[in-house]
Amino acid sequence: MARLLSWMVRAVWSWSRRHADVRAGSRAARRFAAFGPGTSIAFPPATIFGEPWIELGAHTLIGGDITLSAGFVPGLDLGPRPLIRIGDGCAIGRGSHVVAHTSIELGDYVYTGPHVYITDQNHVYRDPDTPIGLQWPADAPVRIGSGSWIGANAVILPGARIGRNCVVAASTVVRAGEYPDHSVIAGVPGRVVRRYRPGTGWVPPLRDAGAEPAAGAVDGSPDPADA
Repeated sequence: MARLLSWMVRAVWSWSRRHADVRAGSRAARRFAAFGPGTSIAFPPATIFGEPWIELGAHTLIGGDITLSAGFVPGLDLGPRPLIRIGDGCAIGRGSHVVAHTSIELGDYVYTGPHVYITDQNHVYRDPDTPIGLQWPADAPVRIGSGSWIGANAVILPGARIGRNCVVAASTVVRAGEYPDHSVIAGVPGRVVRRYRPGTGWVPPLRDAGAEPAAGAVDGSPDPADA
């Protein structure tokens, strides 16, 4: 009996994974400010609320165990404009979190690895005698340019403005600031470790595909297998 019940649970879960995603035109999709054709949110989601302030473009894929939240809690009136905008052709990795209170914008064809955290709000530490969780947080808009790739476990903090066709290496923490187009950002805190300049090429130059790195050398480019 236990084996039969276990098989039934696995069968229902497997069916749900294949068929219970949120798709354009469904009742769940109609709660969003925009939900483009060909877009889907995989089952199961972790937390989704504030849908009237979330816009999803066309042919965008949102992985399972995702958190998409606008505002602190469900049921708030967050004003006249969307707080989260995710463009066309994006892919947001499984277990990622996009948490907005003022503005998070992802351009078209932005891809992320799993477990990426993007937020436009952070705690402050102005008063050393008050618990940090009780201090009023600070907001700053976040923007990720079209064509960018965000590696697994990366954290994008309030005020980060990442340009077009950038790479954020796995486990990088990107702080507030402007990161130019065609940059590779890596480290904790993140910094630009490589950049493409028209007429010059990659600075520093890319390593030859078959070359072994010198002993003790640090190559700032992320390994695609890690992203």
